[in-house]
Amino acid sequence: MPIPDGFQHEIDTIIRANGHGYVRVLKFDYERRALLLEQLGLSMQDSKLEPRQAIRLLCKILKQAWLVPSGADQTIDALEYKAWTLAQLISELWVKLERPCPEKIVSQALEFACRRMDAFDRERCVVVHGDPHPANALQVLAPRTGAESGYVFVDPEGFLCEPEYDLGVVLRDWNEELLAAADPMALAHEYCELLAKESGLDQAAIWEWGFIERVSTGLYIYAYGSNELGQPFFKTAQRLLG
Repeated sequence: MPIPDGFQHEIDTIIRANGHGYVRVLKFDYERRALLLEQLGLSMQDSKLEPRQAIRLLCKILKQAWLVPSGADQTIDALEYKAWTLAQLISELWVKLERPCPEKIVSQALEFACRRMDAFDRERCVVVHGDPHPANALQVLAPRTGAESGYVFVDPEGFLCEPEYDLGVVLRDWNEELLAAADPMALAHEYCELLAKESGLDQAAIWEWGFIERVSTGLYIYAYGSNELGQPFFKTAQRLLG
């Protein structure tokens, strides 16, 4: 039976990581699609970490994860770039789902996607995790090399992109905190500034990826029939319009 691309990318990424920023692989079987991984503890999400603490830790893990070498056959061009594929997803789902969110936030997300496409630079691309939210960062049970933050990632998508993409995914979360804030825009910019400071990367790019991810995630969730879970992403995006 052919191995699904997503599963193979996951296996390949964490094997190449060799425990640095990622869970250790003890044994693996491609044909059976099976992995034996080190035992891990609670996720960051289950540990109920305060957002700023979680952001600092996620940045620390990501800086290790981005050092994972790319696979010999991994390539990237403009039409495979995440900004292009997300722009396509947003445009198609918004129409297919009969416009479930305001056109203004879709237009803003597409404008940001165009900016990221214009800034595409193959030389800056790294193997990103692809979905580094707090539920995908789990505690190691004992201190070890490669897990100095006390957490490691699981479930990587392992594709090539600029590193700010991963930070945009981190910024995409925190709907509950942002919607409860007196000034959601100020709080979101505070989170974005912290991501830039901790990573040493471009704050504007992080903001743009975060908005693109917020809108595309809401539409993706909607497409799978969970309107209630998708709405907070739309509501937050509406409040973050410049």
